[in-house]
Amino acid sequence: MRILITGGAGTLGSSIADRFQNQNIEFFIVDNFETGNLKNIQNIRKDSWDELDILDEKELKKVFKDFKPNCIIHSAASYKDPNNWIRDAEVNILGSIKIAELSKRYNVEKIINFQTALCYGRPKENPIKIDHSIDPISSYGISKAFGESYLLQHKIPTISLRLANICSKNLAIGPIPTFYNRIKEGKECFISDSYRDFLDFDDFYELLMKVIKLRINKSKIFNVSTGISSHISEIFNIVKKYLKKNNLSAPIKPIGSDDIFDTTMDSSLTESTFNWYPKVGLEEMINKQLQFYEKEPVKKIFSHLKNE
Repeated sequence: MRILITGGAGTLGSSIADRFQNQNIEFFIVDNFETGNLKNIQNIRKDSWDELDILDEKELKKVFKDFKPNCIIHSAASYKDPNNWIRDAEVNILGSIKIAELSKRYNVEKIINFQTALCYGRPKENPIKIDHSIDPISSYGISKAFGESYLLQHKIPTISLRLANICSKNLAIGPIPTFYNRIKEGKECFISDSYRDFLDFDDFYELLMKVIKLRINKSKIFNVSTGISSHISEIFNIVKKYLKKNNLSAPIKPIGSDDIFDTTMDSSLTESTFNWYPKVGLEEMINKQLQFYEKEPVKKIFSHLKNE
């Protein structure tokens, strides 16, 4: 299996590439380093990645022609500026179309698309079931939803994984690195009044390998989640405990207009299809995350949310 990873210098893509390299799985990374980081792939063989934007059709076509992938892991996404609707639409929609078209031209067997739980918008129920309506409210969520729609309508079979918040070593978005950095720097914190579902990378990678091996002839969608809601205050408490700052406190603030109270998803279909069940608990996975930050600090943290 020859696997092309778009956005392979990002948090999730680089963690996958590390595992692939250790297991002698043939892969190639493309990334424009807009939110991905060169240091995330510093241990990856230099002949296994290229700096390019997935909107650069000429260069992307050359990668398909030379590398001849059987499978695409489509992890590339734009999200760093919630007000830049055009960039989000270009990368998340047009970029997905380009990936689909080139996959068809070069006989790719399947695409594995990474989707955000934000595609559901404000859920009518929690955990969110796989047949819940799609009604995103942010630029990132809207553009990712339309990109997924194009992939699912294309002739190349696509497995779209709607992902919980995955804890992997290069995580540079969300409350975990934010709390860690601010507490370490002696800065004040605040807690968003919201619930999230966190999934350990080891559990995710176990599922991903099963998805890669799955033979399909039509597109499918799966929620990938533990199904367990955790209030952001729980994350704050685990981080301050790890840093031995138990006396710290932080106010709880209402979520912004472009945020969602609870994105926890129902993964029962995923569990039954792949015989897959998450094993790592919340505190264990966050402590693993924080241990990485002790060795490799994350200096730049991104957010898809507006500052209000």
